[in-house]
Amino acid sequence: MGKTKTLSLTLFDYNPPQDCFREAVLSGLQKTPKQIPCKYFYDEKGARLFEEICKLDEYYIPRCEAQIMKRHIADITGMIGPQICLIEYGCGDCKKVQFMLDHLEVPLIFIPIDISKKQLIEVTDNLVFEYPEIEILPVCADYTHNFKLPDYKSNVKKRVIYFPGSTIGNFDPPAALQFLQHMADTCQRGGVLIIGVDLKKDPIVLHNAYNDSKGVTAAFNLNILQHINREMEADFNPHFFKHYAFYNPLFGRIEMHLISLREQIIHIDNKSIKIAEGESIHTESSYKYTLAEFAHLAARAGFEVKQVWTDNREWFSVQYLINTNS
Repeated sequence: MGKTKTLSLTLFDYNPPQDCFREAVLSGLQKTPKQIPCKYFYDEKGARLFEEICKLDEYYIPRCEAQIMKRHIADITGMIGPQICLIEYGCGDCKKVQFMLDHLEVPLIFIPIDISKKQLIEVTDNLVFEYPEIEILPVCADYTHNFKLPDYKSNVKKRVIYFPGSTIGNFDPPAALQFLQHMADTCQRGGVLIIGVDLKKDPIVLHNAYNDSKGVTAAFNLNILQHINREMEADFNPHFFKHYAFYNPLFGRIEMHLISLREQIIHIDNKSIKIAEGESIHTESSYKYTLAEFAHLAARAGFEVKQVWTDNREWFSVQYLINTNS
């Protein structure tokens, strides 16, 4: 672990080496079916494309979540209470958590965690000036891996993890359980997890959300190939692939794939990877839950669902969970 001194704070750096990216991609492309982990969508261009996705009419999640948070923020922060350590996994531009910070009691500690070091430094340097009364301890890390939280000066009554959006849906159920257990360990007994959970709904709504009319989601999906090309000097040609996304009711998930339009051979390092015409590279799963299904999953990880807030159409939920592990 390294520490980087910025203009106004210290960055705790657990950022994995480039070899981890290379190994994950090579391993995934040699599986049957082929796959690329969805966390590699988010290079600089991918992050920008995802911001565009969040503004699309078809992509309902940001609007539903914003509606819930605006309507219920007083209830949420009232349940949280004072003297907390707030931890956000995958903080990105920190826009969502700023709404939370504006309504929480101070003093408090904020630990933003993100894999993008450049963005994390820029965002948290700004936060230091906007919230001088908050102790901010940024951590650059892949939050799916184990790492030590930085020590903080203030006394806190409990830890609160904030995990907005629908990212928990990107984990297959066994991995989702493991990650929830990891968060339970992090927030400790009596700690809180505030999490966004996308709900099951009309499959047409889901299909449209991942197949927008402007083709932004398609560009986002295809950009993962360009990300690999840039970082590994690979030779993917995005024009030889097609974005394909659909709702799989058997698994209760959206699946995103890149379909090869021709037989081709991809070169990464000294390896040659053959891809047949019509073969798929699975780039993302996005699981949708009923409230009962997610409560059952959370209970297995040691969490009790204390409160659930939904939007008007009950398409999305923000849930308040308490760690009941002894």
